[in-house]
Amino acid sequence: MIPSFYESDRALSEYLLFHYGSPEQILPWPFGPSDALDFPVRCVSECLDTKRLPSSSRALDVGCAVGRSTFELTRFCEHVIGIDSSRRFVESADCLQRDGVLAFRYLEAGAWTKAAVASVPREIDRRRVKFEIGDAQNLRADLGEFDVVLMANLIDRLQDPAACLSCLVRLTRPGGQLIITSPYTWLTEYTPREKWLGGCEEEGVAVTTLAALQNILAPNFSLTFRKDLPFLIREHARKFQWSVAEATRWSRV
Repeated sequence: MIPSFYESDRALSEYLLFHYGSPEQILPWPFGPSDALDFPVRCVSECLDTKRLPSSSRALDVGCAVGRSTFELTRFCEHVIGIDSSRRFVESADCLQRDGVLAFRYLEAGAWTKAAVASVPREIDRRRVKFEIGDAQNLRADLGEFDVVLMANLIDRLQDPAACLSCLVRLTRPGGQLIITSPYTWLTEYTPREKWLGGCEEEGVAVTTLAALQNILAPNFSLTFRKDLPFLIREHARKFQWSVAEATRWSRV
């Protein structure tokens, strides 16, 4: 495990830029994978089935990081809770919920940084959002039920992802939507090999993470949507992480 990374200055800077940076700040070149920008926004806009939401719906963003997807959920849901294990991420999200803006600096090269301001879109009602520190594998029992549960790029950073998934039955209302995105980067630094969901072979047969998710979530959830969702994390002006998450949406039976 490397829990300290998500409390570091580097992680906070990268994620604030990832969630709130402009296209020009994140990708300062006329070429590059521009379709991989705005990932936290697209996790909601491209994956949520808004037609199935009841009035006064509740949403939960597990592993919310610095909160952009959490805020985006308020466009469609009356009350939204964002939970993350990183104290610094949650403190930053709290500042954005309170003030709407947060100044930070991001890396350009070497020790050269640039000033930036993370801003929540003005049309978003920040009063609908609450952030808290929590363990995705041991969420508090009194959270209640939700019409939407989002878990973006989290399962491959947990010690026991199956334990996290097992909590989702009680958190998702019948007919509710569970959205999971992940590039499935299974690493022993985060997840013990025996706890990986897929990404391995069993008796010579490849086991995919999607198949593992189906085995765990059935019979309480049915798969209703799948999409490849690229994303781009900027480390500095000349180094980027381009990844492709698999996005799935599951309906609570």
